[in-house]
Amino acid sequence: PEVVIGEMEGDEEYLFGEIRSVEVDANGNLSVLDVQVPLVRVFDSKGIHLRNIGQEGSGPGEYKSPDGMTILPDGRILVRDPPNARITVFDTVGNFLEQWPLTGGFNTDRRFYTDRQGRSYANTILERGVDPWDWSYGLVVYSPEGEILDTIPAPTWDFGRPQLTASSENSSTARWVPFHPTPTWTFSPLGYMVGGLPTEYRIDLHTPGSWILSIEKDHPPVPVLAPEAEERREAITRNLRRRFPGWSWNGPPVPDHKPPFKEIFCSREGDIWVSLSTEGIPRMTEREALEEEERTGTRPLRYFEDMAFDVFAPDGRYLGRVQPPESFRMEPEP
Repeated sequence: PEVVIGEMEGDEEYLFGEIRSVEVDANGNLSVLDVQVPLVRVFDSKGIHLRNIGQEGSGPGEYKSPDGMTILPDGRILVRDPPNARITVFDTVGNFLEQWPLTGGFNTDRRFYTDRQGRSYANTILERGVDPWDWSYGLVVYSPEGEILDTIPAPTWDFGRPQLTASSENSSTARWVPFHPTPTWTFSPLGYMVGGLPTEYRIDLHTPGSWILSIEKDHPPVPVLAPEAEERREAITRNLRRRFPGWSWNGPPVPDHKPPFKEIFCSREGDIWVSLSTEGIPRMTEREALEEEERTGTRPLRYFEDMAFDVFAPDGRYLGRVQPPESFRMEPEP
């Protein structure tokens, strides 16, 4: 770690609840969106608190329940606020400038993206009136002046992710079968979508124009350990039987191997970071898990995966593998 910001006890400027977004400007200042307060706090490159930006509310320069933040190349700070159906724009020192229209009522933990030309990209649902697991997504494109330029669909793949379903007279729900491939995509600051369907190790760069650059790499299959699969089955079964007594597994089994990768991220330089599947490691014994269940009433998962990334340059060159420390987290999206 180079800088650590935050305390368990101390001044409120350094106490955090639920961080949704962290952005860095050209001067190295960090803007942190804490949605529990809610508030945007700005710190310098050494972690010293500089200022707060905006406040909770519905008036000019305020936000009700922000779910994303980004910084344009010229330093303006954008705060995405679905309940107020707008994007609030602040200057480099936090003065309110203007607000842009945003479709309200859709809160998301997906990043609020920008590109090097100063365009910004807010996540949106393309089709409403369908079940949430059938939603299709895209990005609304804003000019640097806040004009809506386009809506671009997210990349899709001809693939049906296996589900488990449960229903009664008054309600229904669905769960994904663990360790099956899940389509994933992100947006590059170079101005295009990056995504993949991890039935194989292949990353597609949907570059502007009519062609796609694909990155492929050999990756040895990662097994799903028998006790790892069993605890996932048991956890889902316990959860669904609380609402739907007598429910039994009604989907395909947990697979024998994990997908080669899980998620994709792009750095500010456009490098592509691929989060890999790794072999499960028991972090506690069966006895410790039972003791934890007695204390909390919830049975914890014993098996976790160490994080590892393959990193590629924007032109597809393989740069190497990175294994971050255990303390590293991918929420909010890095």
